[in-house]
Amino acid sequence: MKISFQTFTVNKRFPLTISRGTTSQTTNIWLQITDEEIIGWGEASPFGVGNHRQSTEQIQETLQQITPRLQKFSPWQHQEIEAVLEQMQVPSAVRAALDMALHDWLGKRVNLPLWQLWGLDKNAIVPTSVTIGINSPAGAKSRTRDWLEFMDVQLFKVKLGSPAGITADQEMLLAVQAEAGGKDVFVDANGGWSLTDAISMCGWLADLGIKYVEQPLARGEEANLAELKIHSPLPIFVDESCFTSADITGLADYVNGVNIKLMKSGGITEAIRMVHTAKAHGLQVMFGCYSDSSLANTAALQLAPLADYLDLDSHLNLIDDPFSGAILEHGRLVPNNLPGLGVKYSASVA
Repeated sequence: MKISFQTFTVNKRFPLTISRGTTSQTTNIWLQITDEEIIGWGEASPFGVGNHRQSTEQIQETLQQITPRLQKFSPWQHQEIEAVLEQMQVPSAVRAALDMALHDWLGKRVNLPLWQLWGLDKNAIVPTSVTIGINSPAGAKSRTRDWLEFMDVQLFKVKLGSPAGITADQEMLLAVQAEAGGKDVFVDANGGWSLTDAISMCGWLADLGIKYVEQPLARGEEANLAELKIHSPLPIFVDESCFTSADITGLADYVNGVNIKLMKSGGITEAIRMVHTAKAHGLQVMFGCYSDSSLANTAALQLAPLADYLDLDSHLNLIDDPFSGAILEHGRLVPNNLPGLGVKYSASVA
């Protein structure tokens, strides 16, 4: 099989601020696998969690190194390819792009969308949340209005963990709720709270009717989740603390759900393992994203009928997404009926 890749840069309509910083632009990788005159597409987007960072440059360098070793394979040899990537300790975003492309190739080869190939019911897909980044109360209210004008929002995810402290978090959240018109609100602290602040905030948030809290403590502080769960009246989801299925067993007694992202998991194959592992432990499942375009988000959406929550809104905040795929209907993202991932190229890629 032939492997090729190129970069493309996407810009956010509204910069997104979380506890670790602000993002307004990212340069992602578009990967293509060609065999039997069929082309499968995948995407790798850079991300960072604490000291764990996968940059665009690192992704490119890795792809240049591994491509010669993979070209001898056929896309039908998915398990063997995965074994090579594991042996070489390839970064997860690179594995995600390759795995996505192999799945896209397979779907196109048999002329079926992946969700249908897997026998999933796309009518079971829940609405996606849309994200409000850390901001002033006035800025948060304005961003809430922007989303409400853009689409039929069903759920808001509010980023907390402000460097200014939990008082700033509280003021911002109240501003969003005042503007949201009774829509459900979830909270994601991105590891921005101490254990003491997390206990305090979980009680306060529960009184406001918040549905759950995501990643209240930083990656590396998992030992404190047991104490937090004792005191928290809210369900606790983890994101930065959970990359693959191997992480779930050690977390299962202390959390209520996991946020699965293709860039963390290493692609669709491992995401499926994570879903089954989480469900076996009685946990709920969310699919999330980084600064992904419609390509990666539509890939994740193929598995969306298995999710309890969706947070696949990054492409909705792009002004120059070169791809299209997922269909937005009344606050829900649904896959189309095209084969494979169902993604089309819709703009010039820089």
